[in-house]
Amino acid sequence: MQLPTTFNDLIEEANQLDLYKKLIQQLNKDLLLANIDLDFHEEILPTSLKLMLHETIYKLIQEKFTEYLNLLYIIDVSEKQVKALDGDDMVKLAEEVSFLILKREWQKVWYKNKFN
Repeated sequence: MQLPTTFNDLIEEANQLDLYKKLIQQLNKDLLLANIDLDFHEEILPTSLKLMLHETIYKLIQEKFTEYLNLLYIIDVSEKQVKALDGDDMVKLAEEVSFLILKREWQKVWYKNKFN
């Protein structure tokens, strides 16, 4: 599996394979498991998804760091990838972590679809 390198590539691939709703469902499932009060509507526009997830991750980093780490653990985002990011700019960091989360969720959805 070749992972998308940009948010737009990820959304485009999800739409092409008709898996965008499954991506949202998987994200909602993991957010619920992590006790994060955020639930995306399955018809959410990709731009809104990106913005709301980014804002939520930013708030978690700033105000609820333990919950943020728990979310990354539940979603199974690579610790190595997170540590490789530049932590000086919190806004940019939150954006990049949001993309890592979406990529990991996309992997789960893609594999479930391919092997079920």
